[in-house]
Amino acid sequence: MLRRLLLCALVALIATPAWAANVGVSIDLSEQRMRVSIDGAQRYAWPVSTARPGYRTPVGTFHPQRMYAEYYSLKYDMAPMPYAIFFYYGYAIHGTTEIASLGRPVSHGCVRLHPDNARILFDLVKRNGMASTTIRIRP
Repeated sequence: MLRRLLLCALVALIATPAWAANVGVSIDLSEQRMRVSIDGAQRYAWPVSTARPGYRTPVGTFHPQRMYAEYYSLKYDMAPMPYAIFFYYGYAIHGTTEIASLGRPVSHGCVRLHPDNARILFDLVKRNGMASTTIRIRP
């Protein structure tokens, strides 16, 4: 397991362009809000939906582990998860079709975004690299 993690970290560093900007993703569970900064300057602020009662969204500091422009949940009836950025085991930041619920905790634990915003974030992370992206989630 440790060997695999080290290999993934090495691949991420090699795949990160030298000119990459630092992308900061800050998610506040109490506010149900995501803020995105590039090299320390806030560029975006979006409503999100995180875990509803009985589920949890992990709290802490993470880096993207894998990304898929098109993904379907294997656990929840093949629910669409466009622009998925997985950051902790099966937890991801991704677009949702339930945009009316944004701003309220309604998910099974993932961080849901408007699909347009999920695409913007996905493109930022893809352009600058997973190793240059930090995801911080606080209660």
